[in-house]
Amino acid sequence: MTLGKRALILIFPVVLAGYLLAALSVHVAQSRSIRALEHAKLSQRLEHAASVFQNEVRRSRGALNALLSGNALRQYVAETDKKYRANALGVRLQESLTSLSDDPAGFISLAVFNSKLEAEYYFENSWDPFAEIDPAQLDLARQLLNGSKLGDWSYVDSAGDRPRVIYSLFVDPVTFGRPAPSNKANALLMQVAVQPDRFLRLQAPLKREYGAEIVLQPWPLAVTDDLSASVPLGPALHATLTVSDAHFEAQMLRQKVLLALGALAMSLFSIWLIIVLIRRFITGPIATLDTNVMAVMAGAREEIAEVDEAGEIGRLTRNIREMHRQSLQSLQLVQRSSWTDTLTGISNRGRFNMLAAQAVQEAVASGEKCSLLFIDIDNFKFVNDKHGHDVGDELLKTLATRIARDVEEITRRRGQEPAILARLSGDEFAVLLRSQPGDGAVQEICGAILALFSDGFELSGKRYPVTASIGVAACPDDASSVAELISNADAAMYQAKTAGKNRSARFSRALNDKRTRQRQIQDELRSLDPDEQFHLVYMPIVDAGGKVTGCEALLRWHSPVLGHVTPDEFVPIAESSGLFTKIDWWVIDKAMSDCHQLKALFGPDTVLAINISSAELHSKSINEHFSDCLTRHGLEARSIDIELTETFAVQISDQLRLNMEELRSKGFRLSIDDFGAGYTSVQQIIDYAADTIKLDRALVSNLAASRSLAVLKAVVALCHAKEMTVVGEGVDTPEKLAMLTAAGCDRFQGYLISKPLPLAELAIWALSRVALAADKPADGDGWPVAASRR
Repeated sequence: MTLGKRALILIFPVVLAGYLLAALSVHVAQSRSIRALEHAKLSQRLEHAASVFQNEVRRSRGALNALLSGNALRQYVAETDKKYRANALGVRLQESLTSLSDDPAGFISLAVFNSKLEAEYYFENSWDPFAEIDPAQLDLARQLLNGSKLGDWSYVDSAGDRPRVIYSLFVDPVTFGRPAPSNKANALLMQVAVQPDRFLRLQAPLKREYGAEIVLQPWPLAVTDDLSASVPLGPALHATLTVSDAHFEAQMLRQKVLLALGALAMSLFSIWLIIVLIRRFITGPIATLDTNVMAVMAGAREEIAEVDEAGEIGRLTRNIREMHRQSLQSLQLVQRSSWTDTLTGISNRGRFNMLAAQAVQEAVASGEKCSLLFIDIDNFKFVNDKHGHDVGDELLKTLATRIARDVEEITRRRGQEPAILARLSGDEFAVLLRSQPGDGAVQEICGAILALFSDGFELSGKRYPVTASIGVAACPDDASSVAELISNADAAMYQAKTAGKNRSARFSRALNDKRTRQRQIQDELRSLDPDEQFHLVYMPIVDAGGKVTGCEALLRWHSPVLGHVTPDEFVPIAESSGLFTKIDWWVIDKAMSDCHQLKALFGPDTVLAINISSAELHSKSINEHFSDCLTRHGLEARSIDIELTETFAVQISDQLRLNMEELRSKGFRLSIDDFGAGYTSVQQIIDYAADTIKLDRALVSNLAASRSLAVLKAVVALCHAKEMTVVGEGVDTPEKLAMLTAAGCDRFQGYLISKPLPLAELAIWALSRVALAADKPADGDGWPVAASRR
């Protein structure tokens, strides 16, 4: 007998009896009580929605009262300087408004109107930075100005706009209290709008459940259906929900289904009649099969036992046996695939993390050591882009094969456990080695890997210009977890790159201390007050006759936490973390405030050189800030020389070019600083407009050491051909001064002239030069030098 026939003969009478009892229960049910229950539930939910709506009204009123009781709004209204009020006090008012909302992204707005219906202030916390007061809110303000009320709230739900609860209040601009009705014409109308998010969210489940929307009107709708309800939201606003008869019929249908399911419990009394038959003919064979399957899953057996059973049970057993066999094969394939890098065939990052975690855990527990080699391929992107991804993929596969071969040969010869080799990502590989410190295994493996890149990497008879940088970290000396071990080895790898690539570097405490200090510097930069910790020093620039023609403003930082921090330390960190805007703007304002004193020391034609981060020129705001500071401090644009590092020209954008042209059109001077330090090419001198070229001190030192006067003359001549003034930096010896002078250099700057000095010390230096010039008019070069060597 088949399983279907057994089920039909044994279960059908019981199911039939159950449905008959369920049908009888449905007929007995009281539909009137169900309708009354639904009506009470609908009324309760509408009342809850009304309560939530009133909370939103109170929230808008509370927000306005909080602003009125605070100082930000009072200061904004009282301030007469419109620019300061818009820039500074407006920001404080925005912060006060947004702090009143529990949700930082929640909508809330503040509008302040004068008696002429002109918006004195408007801000809304939304994704639209250009948001303006919409016509609906303006109409509401106009009605209040023409009416007699001094305060009211309204619900605005105009087409195409967000629904809002707007609380409006007339405020005396002097007392910040409610004005007298006779003084309403001189009062300010303030409106706080909030979006009733919770009320709006309550409408969605009501619509989904009842198939009807809440209707908001100034008057209640006529309620004629038992499943309809209406509640007041305010003096002139009611919410009504009318439910159709179809919803009640659907509800009754659901109720019948539930009653039918409950009625099935009544059929349990007949189970004892058939339980013996079910166990004998159905559950018994299935239980036997289940026992065999559980034994296989528990590992007690390898295969499911065969059964001499006909029909569905026999076929089911054989099919499960075959499914189990195929599942084992698929599991092995999936496991192998999930553990293997598809390109190189070695372990991938997931497999490496699992094996490395076990190795690190064993090393920590047993007191043994293990070392991680983090390998990064230098210039791989260049090869991949120039020769194609096929060559890049083949290079990675070949490299993985050679590394695995060399590592296996070394560990086998030394009698060590096999190393774990994996491709972590892209062109990054890792080797985890179980070795003791000082046994030479790590050095030998690093040497073998680096040897693969001697004279380039050989592939199919062709050599490619790639090298390897290897970082090494040990466990548990440097780390006690896989994540920390990889992080420290990665840091050591970057140390190897910094040292010149194609080498290995060992993680050290000094390197860890350096990373810690970098994090500390970044944290301090985020929180510091520039006026308290920053100060400027000035380095004079002189012409061939010894006259001071300008001064370069240089930033210095003394932190109460970190002590003295050099620009070489904090400038790269500030630029990489996006904090340099804060520094640049302070330097610009502070330097321009000192410019008049510099002109008093060295003459009205003295030029102030200000260094800024090249990244700032990609923003329009830097132009406006320069112009604002120029106006505020009463300076002429020709007195300011904006110095850019020469790397700015590597990826010059259209916006950067426009900003440079706009600054020059206003009269500012532009200089390319540190010329010859990194990325400068002759083409850039030809293409990019600048007034001054400053030769980097390293370039000057190298040319002076090699006595390459002809090369220096050529560089200076090229700059002069482009009508650029040439300034030689790093003039710290008479020999460099003589060489730069012979090459035709226009200006000079360096410690031979003066070190960077604070403004007060710079004044003493200027006086000492005057005194020295009176005693000793000139040296061999025609201008006093000795007095400046301090």
